[in-house]
Amino acid sequence: MEKDSKGKLIPRDLMPDLPLLGSIKAGTPASTEEQLLDTMSLENYLVNDPEKSYLLKVSGDSMIEAGINHGDLVVIEKDKEPKEGDVIVAYIDNEFTLKYFQRKDGKVYLMPANRNYSPIYPKENLTIFGTVVSVIRKYH
Repeated sequence: MEKDSKGKLIPRDLMPDLPLLGSIKAGTPASTEEQLLDTMSLENYLVNDPEKSYLLKVSGDSMIEAGINHGDLVVIEKDKEPKEGDVIVAYIDNEFTLKYFQRKDGKVYLMPANRNYSPIYPKENLTIFGTVVSVIRKYH
């Protein structure tokens, strides 16, 4: 086990590497052969920097057009400077939310990914708590 800068243990390699057997078309069906291309760690694929990352469970439907649904888990990376269009965890006017980070005319605002919701402009304060780097959904 490794330790972070504060001496806390960093869990690593909790899951075994899984075989990567190829790719699959999501459009028109095509023939494909199963072949072992490689193995990969889901931990390394989903989490860029374990020391700066945490999970949140999504509640609500304001990000469904971004493919983030109610009940999904999102991997958040702290201290990552958001770029326009990144999905972020924001503390805006004393409430937390998950939205797209946007700028217009030098002003920051939050944009939902659902036509039923309006953009949110900070009235008092806006603090960014991290950027979404992965979405995890379990079907069954």
